[in-house]
Amino acid sequence: MKKYNVGILGATGAVGQEMLKVLGERNFPVNELRLLASERSVGKKVNFKGKEYTIQLAAHDAFEGLDIVLGAASNAVAKEFKDDIVKAGAVFIDNSSAFRLDENVPLVVPEINPEDVFKNKGVISNPNCSTIITLVAVNAINSLSKIKAMNASTYQATSGAGAAGPVELRNEEAALLNGGAINPQVFQYQIAENVIPHIGSFLDNGYTTEEMKMQNEGRKIMHLPELNVTCTCVRVPVVRSHSISVTVVTENKVSVEAVREAIKNAKGTVLYDVPAEKKYPMPIVTSDQDLVYVGRIREDLVCENGITLWCAGDQVRKGAATNAVQIALVLAGLEY
Repeated sequence: MKKYNVGILGATGAVGQEMLKVLGERNFPVNELRLLASERSVGKKVNFKGKEYTIQLAAHDAFEGLDIVLGAASNAVAKEFKDDIVKAGAVFIDNSSAFRLDENVPLVVPEINPEDVFKNKGVISNPNCSTIITLVAVNAINSLSKIKAMNASTYQATSGAGAAGPVELRNEEAALLNGGAINPQVFQYQIAENVIPHIGSFLDNGYTTEEMKMQNEGRKIMHLPELNVTCTCVRVPVVRSHSISVTVVTENKVSVEAVREAIKNAKGTVLYDVPAEKKYPMPIVTSDQDLVYVGRIREDLVCENGITLWCAGDQVRKGAATNAVQIALVLAGLEY
């Protein structure tokens, strides 16, 4: 089996560390592993499959000899090093939003459009975390009848804002119990015992940048250029795993039974839908694993061709790190 020289750009962050974990779990055929980060992390030691690796500086000449670079850094860092990675002959699988809507860059969810991986010109983008989870959940419906529109509400965990998100949640919870002061730094308002219907920056149309990703990225991933999506993104006091309520409107009417069967047999999903037993997807069920759980499947009462469902998935893994490693597996011709 061919082995690959793999780099992780942003290796010490939450997503970079998860990428490293998933590379090991998926037995990706690594020859050389190069872990790259900012100057403040240089020299730190990281263990991978029983071997110790030293964090190196992410510099313009740091990518020579690599085959694949997994990006777990900011938009600015991705843009800074993209040309260096491509020039070095590596494929850059980037988790930032920097290149997602670039017409020359494939935007890939392997369960949906794996063939797009091979259209790359040196860069492949990982979609937004909520977009990945939602589209994996509804893709089986698209195979029954083309999806025309979606109406979604996301319930996004605090870790979606980075490692500081859950820390702020826990600190606020402790303050509420002990009568301490609450001074939000990560979120716009107190997140403990609260929900905040605002993720991203507001646009002229009243939606946020985060909300528009579901439509803009969904069109590209699913090859549905006329897909219309109304989305509301909400931050909730949960540590890990995003949940989404979504109504899918199809070209032709599909039955609940057909949808259940399609989701049951789809790659990447778990049909988790037994209302009589109170069995439905939740963050505590879906954290620290790679499948999207789907339940609460029912006919929509407003749209004639509508199906409503509820899904949940781990946004750090399937919504980021695992999806990137799966793209690398597709690139290598291996089972993802």
